[in-house]
Amino acid sequence: MSENQDKVFGKTSINWYPGHMAKTKREIKEKLNLIDIIYEVIDARMPLSSKIVDIDDLLGNKKRILIMAKYDLCDKQKTDNFIKYYENLGYIVIPVDLKNGNDTKKIVEISQNLLKEENQKRKDKGLKPRNIRALVIGVPNVGKSTLINRLAGKNKAGVGNKPGFTKNLNWIRINKEIDLLDTPGILWPKLDNQENAYILAALSSVKEEILNNMDLSYFILEKMLSLYPQNIEKRYEITKLDEDILETYDKIAKKIGALSKGGVADYDKTASIIIRDLKNGHLGNITFDQLK
Repeated sequence: MSENQDKVFGKTSINWYPGHMAKTKREIKEKLNLIDIIYEVIDARMPLSSKIVDIDDLLGNKKRILIMAKYDLCDKQKTDNFIKYYENLGYIVIPVDLKNGNDTKKIVEISQNLLKEENQKRKDKGLKPRNIRALVIGVPNVGKSTLINRLAGKNKAGVGNKPGFTKNLNWIRINKEIDLLDTPGILWPKLDNQENAYILAALSSVKEEILNNMDLSYFILEKMLSLYPQNIEKRYEITKLDEDILETYDKIAKKIGALSKGGVADYDKTASIIIRDLKNGHLGNITFDQLK
């Protein structure tokens, strides 16, 4: 890395754990005895990075479905390997295209099957089957609210495109058979693995305001050139990072029209567009996590 590049890209350490996340964990523990089943939502583009590190300590041995949201945006070949990986660990895994409500029918069917025995016991005692009570949990901006709306067939949960949109635990009646407890996105107190932290940041699970856009966009370029070089070449007409990285940003700025007066590259605007391009799918279907 050149001296110029080193000054621009400091690779800031990422840590983001707002107070409401600790509060959310406490409230989940308090309500856990009301819950029959957990819908653990992870992002299909980062199946490892988006899985809450200490979730087993929080949820114990509750029945669980691992939902791979945003499956329509991932590199299916790579993500399917993760599906097998988690299934081998004993998880029930359902990939879900959040643009297609049909995928969510599988969640309802499997939930009913998982609780069939409990409801049979109620029936044997002369009691009516009761609603399934499910907890929806995941990192920020992983698609929980969109999933809830797909399950309900209508907009029952507010949807935001920034982490931290949902602030409180909310009960939502999905249908006559399922009640969902929606929860704010949570992380873990210390993001020890900075590679995973940057992946979380690149795909919108960490608040942008705490990051340096140049650092994050550089990470995205590095990652994309390593895993999907053809996508970067198609979008920005670059095939590598120059020794002086600002030369690369000059080329990208010219390609995408991120120029100030006099035709000078606007680096901040260029970085922001790179970040936005990844989030909006303009860099193609990707999966940043890799199985070793």
